[in-house]
Amino acid sequence: MLMSRNGRGTWHAGTVIAVIADIMAAIIGLWILMYLLDANRANDLVQFVQDAARWLAGWSHDLFTFDEEWARVVCGYGLAAIVYLFVGHLAANRIRRY
Repeated sequence: MLMSRNGRGTWHAGTVIAVIADIMAAIIGLWILMYLLDANRANDLVQFVQDAARWLAGWSHDLFTFDEEWARVVCGYGLAAIVYLFVGHLAANRIRRY
């Protein structure tokens, strides 16, 4: 494992950024799964996950206009999850290099 010039501090900062991106994508992915499995939206956990995913994917959740609602959910929220993973890990890797 290569260490950066600044030591462990930048390595840990990069790891924290990657973990946060993973958590954000996991929340969105969990909502997609709950939606596809028709989870009970009156349940507090389901409502919490839906609200968190909607907040995280606020910029993309209604970006697409497919006829089928499941396709809009999968594509809109899925896009946000992919962007968070890509950007989060890209930023983490750049921080770890310096």
